[in-house]
Amino acid sequence: MSRTAVASTPMRRRRKSLGQHFLADARIANRIVAAAEPDGSDTVLEIGPGAGVLTRRLVEQAGRVIAVELDRRLVAELPERLEFPANLEVVSGDGREADPDELVGADTSYKVVANLPYYAAAPIVRRFLETVRPPTLMVVMVQREVADAMNASPGEFTLLSVATQFYAEPSVVAQVPARCFRPPPKVSSTVLKLTVRAEPAAVVADKGAFFALVRAGFNAPRKQLRNSLMQGTGASAETVAASLDAAGIDPQRRPAMLGIDEWAALDAKWPAGAPRSRAT
Repeated sequence: MSRTAVASTPMRRRRKSLGQHFLADARIANRIVAAAEPDGSDTVLEIGPGAGVLTRRLVEQAGRVIAVELDRRLVAELPERLEFPANLEVVSGDGREADPDELVGADTSYKVVANLPYYAAAPIVRRFLETVRPPTLMVVMVQREVADAMNASPGEFTLLSVATQFYAEPSVVAQVPARCFRPPPKVSSTVLKLTVRAEPAAVVADKGAFFALVRAGFNAPRKQLRNSLMQGTGASAETVAASLDAAGIDPQRRPAMLGIDEWAALDAKWPAGAPRSRAT
């Protein structure tokens, strides 16, 4: 079957339960792949290949492409749709549970490229950024509001902003209107490039404890930081006030105003025995 014939093969009906909106704009696909800069030495992990619009371009440029797809029907159809490229492996699985070592090998560096389902975008991004062996970069398409949070500056930070920028430097590749998908979603999307840092943005003693404190701080994001931390951690007013003072942070600021370095400073000054969440 010719390449043109494969490209025009009708898609199966999408599964609403999986949040499927298939990318249908070749120009956007080209911009995503260009941002990832794959070459013959690269291993690319694609999450949610869907109809294979991105996959087709990736197998033409990357040395190895591993596509992880939750829809078993698409897992079965994709190799034939792309004429069985030798450098493509299609794996049935959930990107939220993906293990890079199992997928690409324990000693292989890799990149992640993905048109992510909206409902799973943030968990999948965090899964790969927080893993012991993260990718060198990620180029992902997500809902515009999610991308805005990931790419925010202090003053507009959310928990997702801190969780993303602690591990990676984000930059916007393209804004994607709903008409670029089949069927069109009710929201717009953004392609975001996440260049993974060689080292996290701040030095913390325990990442789990650090993020527990940050999560508690965003418990009530519209409140002043001292009140949000008291509510989120269950710590006493005296403990919160002393920790903020020791870290040089104004207790009247809002959680969104703090940069990652300030959260790290607060983490360093938080007493060892003080709770970091209501559960501790």
